[in-house]
Amino acid sequence: MEMASYRPRTVVSGGPLELAVLWGGFPLLGAGAGWLLAAATGWLARLPWVPFSDLIEWLDRLPEPQATAGTIGVGVLAGLVIAGIGTAERLIVTVDGAQVQLRRSDENRTIARVDTRVVFLADKHLVLLDADGAELVRESTDLPAAKLAAAFREHGWGWADDDPHRSAYRLWVPELPGLPAGADALLRARARAIERDRRDDARELRRELGQIGVVLRDEGKRQYWRLTTRALAPGPEQPTSAEREPDGR
Repeated sequence: MEMASYRPRTVVSGGPLELAVLWGGFPLLGAGAGWLLAAATGWLARLPWVPFSDLIEWLDRLPEPQATAGTIGVGVLAGLVIAGIGTAERLIVTVDGAQVQLRRSDENRTIARVDTRVVFLADKHLVLLDADGAELVRESTDLPAAKLAAAFREHGWGWADDDPHRSAYRLWVPELPGLPAGADALLRARARAIERDRRDDARELRRELGQIGVVLRDEGKRQYWRLTTRALAPGPEQPTSAEREPDGR
C-alpha cells in the first residue's frame, strides 16, 4: 500500500484571512459607502440624471444624524449579506491518498483517486478527469494553484500544470461535423443560455454534453469542445453530427 494513504489529509481553503476580509472588509466598505451616500445626497438630489432620484430626495429630507446613521447601517447590512454569500460560496478542498472532498455551501462531493487520472487548474476551475478524458469535476475557485498542486502531489495524485487536452479543443460553430448526435442542439441551447447569462442552464447543458462525450472549455461567450476517448470512435449506434437523418436532425 502506498505511504500516501497514511499521511494526514490536507485541507486547502482561503483560511482565516479570507474570512477576515469577508466579515470585516465588506461591512466596513458598506459603512463607508453609506456614509458617502449620506454626505452626498444634497448634491445628488440636484442632478436630473441620477437614478433612484425619488429615494435620493427622500434621504436628503431626513433629519441628521438619523439619515447618516441609517445609510451607514444599511451599508453594513449589505456588507454582511455579501460576506454571507461569499462564505457560502467558498470552495474547501480536502485531499488524502484515497479521495478528495469538495465542499461549497451545502454541497459536498467526494471523488475517489482510483477514478481520477489527472487533476489541474485551468481558467480558475479545478478540474478532475477520468481515464477517458471526461470531466469528473469542474469547480470554479480562486484558491492558489501552488497550494492545490502541493496538496494533490503530496498524496500521490496526478497533477498537471495545465489542461493536458488543451490542444484538442475546437471552436464550436453551428452544423460543425464530428460531434455526436444531439450535441449541436445542446450547444446551440447553451450558447443562448450564455448569451442571456443563465448560468444554471449553461451548467446543466454542460453536464448533458458530458454524458455524450463532449467536454467544453469557455472563452468569454465562445465555446470550445473536444471528445472523450470513448466518444472518439463512435459505433453504429452512436452516429455523429455528420451522419444526420434525412430530416436534418
